[in-house]
Amino acid sequence: MKINIKDDAQAYLADKIPAGSRVILTTDDGSNKYSSLGGSCAIGNKFQLVILKDADPDYTTTLENNAGYEMSTAPADEAYLGNGLNITRWHNALALKDDSGMLDGALSVVDWRDVSPETEAERREKMKTIGTKIC
Repeated sequence: MKINIKDDAQAYLADKIPAGSRVILTTDDGSNKYSSLGGSCAIGNKFQLVILKDADPDYTTTLENNAGYEMSTAPADEAYLGNGLNITRWHNALALKDDSGMLDGALSVVDWRDVSPETEAERREKMKTIGTKIC
């Protein structure tokens, strides 16, 4: 898969993601270890860029990109990502789009290089709390 990170988004990301970093594009809907967000209203329309120290074996689909990041996504997330995938600046935030239109108008960037993943129980408890406030 390919993703085009437009110049305005690259300038924005330059202060957030070090050059050559390992980055995954993943959903932010509570379906993976990088997301505590819970609620059916977030499925398939909330995404995040996660900076990692080491490769994650669950994220095996390479995302060729023009920003020089070592970028990938999970095979399960591919269903949400279409042709013409790109990241741009939109209303002073990052937007993830493809040929079908806007996928997420508030793409977040999260640094997990020095974070210990939560246990499944910790994540579930956080999701219960957050989930009642977002949907």
